[in-house]
Parts: sequence; C-alpha cells; structure tokens
Amino acid sequence: MNKIRVYVVDDHPVVRNGLKALVGYENDMEVVGEACDGESAVRLAQELRPDVVVMDVSMPGMNGIEATAHLRKGCPEVRVVALTAYEERSYLQQVMAAGASGYVLKRSAAADLVGAIRHAKAGNTYVDPAVAMQLVAGRGQSAVSDHPELSEREIEVLQQIARGYSNKQIAARLGISVKTVETYKTRAMEKLGARSRVDIVKYAAGLGWLNGH
Repeated sequence: MNKIRVYVVDDHPVVRNGLKALVGYENDMEVVGEACDGESAVRLAQELRPDVVVMDVSMPGMNGIEATAHLRKGCPEVRVVALTAYEERSYLQQVMAAGASGYVLKRSAAADLVGAIRHAKAGNTYVDPAVAMQLVAGRGQSAVSDHPELSEREIEVLQQIARGYSNKQIAARLGISVKTVETYKTRAMEKLGARSRVDIVKYAAGLGWLNGH
C-alpha cells in the first residue's frame, strides 16, 4: 500500500511534534518533512512533492494563507489542509480562495485532521463541521441561487472546482478541453449568481458535496 506522504508546517515545535506523532500512528500515512515558516514550507515542499501539506494558518513572516497560494501555484498536484484556531468564516474564505482542500480547527479531535488528510489525498474538500455550519447558514446572505438549472456537466465542473482542482486538472479528469471547462464554469457561475470560488464552495457545502457526502 502506498502511504499518504504528509508534510507538516507549524511554527511551534511542540505542535509539529504532536502532528508528526499523530500522522505517524496511522498505517496509511507517513511524515516526509516539516517546516516552521511559510517560506521554508513552500521551498521544501516543492522539492519533496508530498501528497498533502498540513499548514498552520497563523505564522510569522509568510503566513499559511500566502504559503498555500504560492505552493498551489508551483505544485498544483500537492493538496493543502489548513490547521487553525480561527473559526471565523472570513478566514475559511481566504484559505479556500488560496487553494486549500481542507480547513480543520485546532480544537477538533485528532480523527478530524486524519480524515481531512485522507479526503484531500482522495481529491475531496474537507471543512470542519463547526465552520461548515457557518457556511451553510451564511448562504442566506449570499447572492447564490438555491435552485439554478444546471446541466449535468456544469454540476460535474462545479464539484471539481469545489474540491480544489484547477481548470487544467478538471479538463484532464473529465476528458474535455480547458476552454470547455472555462465555458461550463462561466455558465454555471452566471446561473448561480456566484462571483468567486468561495461562492462555489458555499454552494457545495449546502448540497453536501464536502466532507465526502
């Protein structure tokens, strides 16, 4: 069995050691590296090419959101699970907009982080249930429509976007061109009244597309 290669990023040594122990305990995972700041995380992860990076959001210098954006741009195949103490929806929106595949609260159970790592490796998006509830509740304040007439292909494209895939990756997965993906994405967003990827994630959360449902 090929183990999930996990890279751990946190500026606190005690937290890093705890995360390494947690990941190392799982039979299907292994820690392949660690970093204490965003700059090192981006540089070393580009060299090691792990499957999943567990990224602390709050770090001095380049924070986890900036590091996620840089890492996803340079290594789009590497998935990022954000680990944070922030429960505010605004942080989730920033992290997801940067390209993360998961958002886990530090107060959550260890099993939640392990599950998020597995979801990310499988190409899914995981949002901590406590924060996902805020997303769903917040949809009433969004311009996103509850009953758009989406085609089957538009739904497929939206699901892939919500799971963190780039247009190029979606094209490869669905066997269509990048231009066609962009067309479906544009049409779907117009029907939804969505303005950004964050709106798509909100819509996906409301329909149970996240957390493997």
